Amino acid sequence: MAQQHHFDTCKAYWFTSQTVLCKLPTEAKDGDARLYYVENGGATLQNLQQHPFITLQARESNTIAVPRYLQNHMQFNVDVTNEKIRQLVQKQLIFAIVQKEQCLFATGVQLWSLFDHTFRYEDSLGVQFTNDKPILRLWAPSAKSVKLHLFDTVKNTKPQILHMQYQHHGMWQIHGEKNWKNKFYLYEVEVFVPKTNRVEKNLVTDPYSLSLAQDSTHSHIIDLDDVDLKPEGWDQLQKPLLKDFMDISLYELHVRDFSILDSSVRPEFRGTFMAFTDTDSFAMQHLQKLSQYGLTHVHLLPVFDIATIHEDRQQQKTCEIPENLARDSKIPQELIGKIRDEDGFNWGYDPFHYAVPEGSYAVNPQGSARIKEMRSMVTSLAKIGLRVVMDVVYNHTHSSGQHQRSVLDKIVPGYYYRLQQNGYVQNTTCCPDTATEHAMMEKLMIDTLVIWAKYYKIDGFRFDLMGHHTVDNLHNIRRALDQLTPEKDGVDGKKIYLYGEGWTFGSLHNIYPQKVMNQINARGTGIGTFNDRLRDTARGGNFEHRTKSDQGFVTGLFYDYNNCADNSETSGNLQHQRQKLVNYANNIRVSLAGGLADFPLYQDNDKTVYGFEIDYRGAPCGYTSQPYECINYISAHDNYTLWDQICAKAPFHNNNRTPNTATTTERIAMQNLGLSLVLLGQGIPFIHAGSEIARSKSGDGDSYNSGDWFNKLDLSYATNNWGVGIPCKEKNYHEWDFWRPRLQDENLQTTTPHILECFAQFLRVLKVRYSSKLFRLPNAKEIKRRVKFLNANAQNLPGVIVMLIDNSDFVFDKQYKNIVMAFNAAPQQVEFSHALLQGQWKLHPALTEPVFISVRGKKHRIDSNLREVAHHQKLILPPRSCTVYLQER
Repeated sequence: MAQQHHFDTCKAYWFTSQTVLCKLPTEAKDGDARLYYVENGGATLQNLQQHPFITLQARESNTIAVPRYLQNHMQFNVDVTNEKIRQLVQKQLIFAIVQKEQCLFATGVQLWSLFDHTFRYEDSLGVQFTNDKPILRLWAPSAKSVKLHLFDTVKNTKPQILHMQYQHHGMWQIHGEKNWKNKFYLYEVEVFVPKTNRVEKNLVTDPYSLSLAQDSTHSHIIDLDDVDLKPEGWDQLQKPLLKDFMDISLYELHVRDFSILDSSVRPEFRGTFMAFTDTDSFAMQHLQKLSQYGLTHVHLLPVFDIATIHEDRQQQKTCEIPENLARDSKIPQELIGKIRDEDGFNWGYDPFHYAVPEGSYAVNPQGSARIKEMRSMVTSLAKIGLRVVMDVVYNHTHSSGQHQRSVLDKIVPGYYYRLQQNGYVQNTTCCPDTATEHAMMEKLMIDTLVIWAKYYKIDGFRFDLMGHHTVDNLHNIRRALDQLTPEKDGVDGKKIYLYGEGWTFGSLHNIYPQKVMNQINARGTGIGTFNDRLRDTARGGNFEHRTKSDQGFVTGLFYDYNNCADNSETSGNLQHQRQKLVNYANNIRVSLAGGLADFPLYQDNDKTVYGFEIDYRGAPCGYTSQPYECINYISAHDNYTLWDQICAKAPFHNNNRTPNTATTTERIAMQNLGLSLVLLGQGIPFIHAGSEIARSKSGDGDSYNSGDWFNKLDLSYATNNWGVGIPCKEKNYHEWDFWRPRLQDENLQTTTPHILECFAQFLRVLKVRYSSKLFRLPNAKEIKRRVKFLNANAQNLPGVIVMLIDNSDFVFDKQYKNIVMAFNAAPQQVEFSHALLQGQWKLHPALTEPVFISVRGKKHRIDSNLREVAHHQKLILPPRSCTVYLQER
């Protein structure tokens, strides 16, 4: 034999019931093809030919269509019945080339495609109740046997063990009794596992679990329609009115951050779903204020069952951070580092079970109490005018294989995950990549999303790394949700908004680049993607830490150069900066027009320049077909907060300016200008919780596991959390020298007045957005008809963007004929004139109004810096400002 082969690698594919594929080495192309089957595994090269086999016939040419990455594989006929296939997939399968009884080549066999062709199951899985009796169904086509372990309590060590019966298409089933309700269960799946080369008896939870024991040790038999699991008024709950998707604004929030350090919340509720029911707390008063000014949706970071947090609070480790430490002290991150995997904090992108609320966010994590608690949160938010979005993570799970926290791979090894050509699991996300292009993984995805929509009244879903899913996945999800109706299901599925990260990279893109749900392929689907064009050009740089000091439109590029030695993308040549700023401003203009690919931005001689022709890092800036496909944002939970970005980019110890460091007032102005770009664009605005109060993570650029200390969200407005220590070493060590002098500098500190000033201006601009439908035009046709940029591609004022919305027919607003939004990034006042500014203009009244904010029980009045002045044919634009001017009938 030419080389040693290990049978834990699977380089052959049983592709359809009659086709096997394999790429053969040159020395193995002349032998006989065989498919060996080994009853209980354990095959080796030495014993392989002792086992029975099926002879395969090589095809003279490839006769069936296969994916591009498999087109160089030979195709072989396999002639067996479906019943024989069912028997064979329970065994270890080895594809081999044999010549004169010498094995020239041998490898394991991937079965995922065969399972899709032969064992696709269409009906319900998991627990369903009929006449108060449960039926349990599990899809396990390669299992030799499946048994149900039924427990009266989780402490019961001697369960009742019952055989489940194979039905069809890979589905096993058992009918239960009425007294099974509220009992716990596990499946014992006897199945061959390629990685261990033997048949294993895996004791595993149900991937379709609806409820779980604490720490996900057991699945729990419950009926989601039980009255005991519903808060008062649940069935009659009316969600806030949503006329169309363009009325949406999104506020990204972590359940634990929201209340864990809020002293006004009942201690047992802090960090849980129930904190949202404590309506007099600082945190809930903050959300009520946002809702009062127009916010529509709270986007929650993952709240499904996650694998990385102890659900028993008594087991969660804590640390005491000493008081009065230096602002750049190493001590906080050292103490957090010792407990970081054993405390109560994690972002939650570690899926364990997809259809159960996370137990660490429940006051009582044992069993079904968490269901009622999460529903109570949804109810409370609806009562203050807010809908709820779930952040869902179907692109990976925490673990695969035989790992303790693996579920899917213990039931159907090698099916639910995207495999390399050697059969090993891909890992381009962060963890094992799931294969949602496989029928039953897509089914799990769709079925569990419908559960959240129907039984928890969830109003939207944000898909993590959506580019690891296919366009068909999202079309099928949209179709399933659209079938939910208020009459039949209690929810209107057509009002559920879908959006996600459309980044182009990873294991799916490598094999199906035309099918991935990335930004470009999402065009025309009606599904939103995050617009990194606005994010990067507004603040400068991109998501990489190396670009943290590179400036953008709002942070001083060209006008207030930081002269920072850490810049990686910014030339010190001001003329080069001017040209970059012109491009950045055009990217922002296209984003303000909903990111439309075919938005006519400006005329270049006789040629119209469209959104897709504006360059963004070598890609087209405009890529959407409708404005609701564009999620405009400037920061999110990952990477640096906007405030920390500004602290990195604004001038610091620059001896070429006076003062040599940008003041806190200047930084607040940058913060508000950046947020105004997000709020006033013709897309869906997305706000990272705390941006409106200048939230900081003390320079932490990846705080997924940095504890409550660095992720603090202070909704009492006492602090913005800047200068609470050098950020955690794991993800930030190489940036310590950069952050240390900034954290030490007293000039970068913020106080409550700064925070309130930032929040008040945010509320004013939010109110502007919801004051007229002109700020939320319904479709691309109206945007292209009505929106004009009065200085697009302008070289003389690269830091000024002036956007006119034409309503001269008074279709979208009966009071205002025209609206102009002006964004001035320059540190000085600018007078702007244009032929289309004929007549009288006045400032939007919301921008001049005082805002009243309650601070720890005391009401504060925050006055606007703008004053009402009528303007004729020209606009006065204050430094680093957003102004909105109205022209009445």
